[in-house]
This record gives sequence, structure tokens and C-alpha cells, in this order.
Amino acid sequence: MTDYNGYIATETIEGEEDGPLAGRTVAVKDNISTEGVQTTCGSAMLEGYVPPYDATVVERLKEAGATIPGKTNMDEFGMGTTTETSAYGPVENPVAEGRVPGGSSGGSAAVVAAGDADMALGSDTGGSIRCPAAFCGVVGIKPTYGLVSRYGLVAYANSLEQIGPIAPSVEEAAELLEVIAGPDERDGTTRDASEEVEGYDFADAADGDVDGLSIGVPTELLDGADEQVVETFWTALDDLEAQGATYHEVDLPSVEHAVEAYYVIAMSEASSNLARFDGVRYGQSGGYEGNWNESFANSREEGFGEEVKRRVLLGTYALSAGYHDKYYKKAQDARAWVKQDFDEALSEADVLASPTMPVPPMKRGESLDDPLTMYLADANTTPVNLANLPAISVPAGETDEGLPVGLQLVGPAFGERTIIRAGSALA
Repeated sequence: MTDYNGYIATETIEGEEDGPLAGRTVAVKDNISTEGVQTTCGSAMLEGYVPPYDATVVERLKEAGATIPGKTNMDEFGMGTTTETSAYGPVENPVAEGRVPGGSSGGSAAVVAAGDADMALGSDTGGSIRCPAAFCGVVGIKPTYGLVSRYGLVAYANSLEQIGPIAPSVEEAAELLEVIAGPDERDGTTRDASEEVEGYDFADAADGDVDGLSIGVPTELLDGADEQVVETFWTALDDLEAQGATYHEVDLPSVEHAVEAYYVIAMSEASSNLARFDGVRYGQSGGYEGNWNESFANSREEGFGEEVKRRVLLGTYALSAGYHDKYYKKAQDARAWVKQDFDEALSEADVLASPTMPVPPMKRGESLDDPLTMYLADANTTPVNLANLPAISVPAGETDEGLPVGLQLVGPAFGERTIIRAGSALA
């Protein structure tokens, strides 16, 4: 496959001559600010916008000697599970022709799977690193909330999202995580976790040693999943067991409500965050007739795609007078319940395991007319973001049609070394 539309822009950004990533290319998702290089978030609203500064993670890439070969395509403002909502056209899965690469970091996973970048950065609000990693047969890590700076990430849902690595192997993903992790005085949500993660040394944890590892399997995350996905998942667990791990069932009853809670919270935060795109502060401006309200409406009508409009409207509704307590407050209560269930389950196991996605990569166009189906596909990934925990997706095998299946491993807060060790036994 030669044209899968993985990049929005291919302007090269050179790093320093020396460093741990010298000689390697790291593509960057197009919602991460790059000084002097267009950053669009996959939206017509930001076409032509050139940030005057680098995101913290971009600064760290350059200091580590990495070369950034371009900005990767994505679902508009990170809103999607298929990378089909981009204003710059959909991305095709380079390892499964006619299928989606997952989203919203589909471009980042695709360029790694195609070999057009050694590694890539994505962002994960409800599975947007892990989903495309699973669909493209590569490795993706969603770090603990606060481990990696979000300074310079164009916000979708601040309390949920994290920047993380995508790479062909667990060890390479861990090497990239070492570079971008660590506190940042410009991001008050980061913290110094050097003691918990042993000085941010992640790559040496990818030793493949799972002897004695206890794996909890939340059966709720297998309900309704595709039969071949479940079969591939159990085969991967048997592989880990043969290497010395053990597994047993655990309960996560709250995940029944996790998708609903996630979308209420994410859409509410998006409604607030995207208010800045009004044609005055950011976004398309000029040429509109009428008063400010009419100009504002015209800018957003022309600049935003259908999925972004849908989520902004739903989020505004959930936060409106008379509905805040009915929807947003209840969603936050459900979030606390999800967090509590994960903590209890992880007290009985070192990591939790599930299929990353309940289905194999969908055919292109299959879910665009049915957004509810697209939202439900996030059932296994969104609970992790609600609980602010780390998770990794590693290739688990393929279906009979040769479609990639991912295995998700979830750890306790700042338990990156544990999930990296477990994942490295498979990838």
C-alpha cells in the first residue's frame, strides 16, 4: 500500500545531534504543538495555524536527538475511533486493506505499522492510543495521568487525556516513554513520580520475565466481544501462563456504566475547551456578515465537522442549567465507582487483562452512520481513563481473516514498569 494518508504534513523537524533517540524518527500527532510547523488537529478550523512554541514532549524529543518526519493524521480534535472524521480525509489501515486503523491516533499507528516512522506519539482520551495500536498490530502505551506533560497538547478533555508512545515493540515504546515522561512546571497536573517508576527507567523493565506475575481477567470486558477476538485473547493468556504467569477472574461491576460516564464527562469538557474556537481567538475568521453571534456561529459551522458538532452540543446540554446534576454529576459519581473497582481488582492481581478492542478493525465507512456503535467500541478502553491508570496494548495475534487483535494490560497508578514487563513477554 502506498497511499494510506497517515501524514497531514511531512515537514521535517531536526533534533539535536546526540541523545538516546539520535538517528531515529518519531512522528507526532497533529494535536501536539510544533513551533513553526502547522498544527491542525485534523480540523478545517485550524488549517494554517502555526504554533509559536513547542509542546513539552516535542522539546524532549528534540533534546533526545529524534527527528520528527511529520505530523500525523487524526480524528478531528481527537473525536473518533476510526480516524475517518479528519478534515484531511480518512486513514486506511496499512496492514488490513479496506479497514480503519483505529482512532483517534490512527495516523500515528499507521505510519509506524507501515514503517514510515520508527516510533510515534499519540494522545489517549478514551483509548485513542491503544485502539489504533491494536488495529494496526503495534504497541501503544497510555501512561498514568500526570506522568507525561500535556503542555502544548490541544485540549479535548483535560481530566482524561494523556500523551503516550506508539512503537513496533514494547522495548521501543518504553524507550520513547523514558524520553517524554517526567514533571513539568508548565503543567500543574504532572508530578514527580521518579520513586514509583524507578527514575523513569522503563526500557530495562521490558525483559519478558513474567514468572510469578498474577493477571486478573475482568469477565465484564469479554461480554459481547467478537468470538475470534475472545479466542485470540485466551490464546495469548495461555502463552503468558506457559511463561510462568497465572490468571484468574476478577470483578469490575461498574464498567457497565463506564462508557456512558466517559462520554458525558468527555463531551462536557470538550464543550468548554472548544469554546475558544470562535473565529476571534482561534479558528476561521473574516468574511462573515452579521453581528458577533452570527459570525461566531458561521465560523464554527464551517470549521467543525459533524462529529465535533455532535459532541459539543451534547456536552453543552449536559452542563446546562437543570441538567448538570442529572448527567454530569452522576457521571462523576460513576467515575469514582470505576476507580474504586479498579483499585480493588488490582489488590488481587499485579495487572488486569482484556482484549484492547472488542472487535477487529472495522471496514471503512462502517460506523460513520452509526455513532452509537462507534462509542460502544470503546467499552474496554474508556474505564482506564476514568480511573487515570496506565495501560498498554500489545499484539495478541490475528483473526482467521488475518486482522490484528490487541491485548490490553492495565496496572496500578504509576505501574508502567509492571505493564511493560508483562507486555514484553508477547511483543
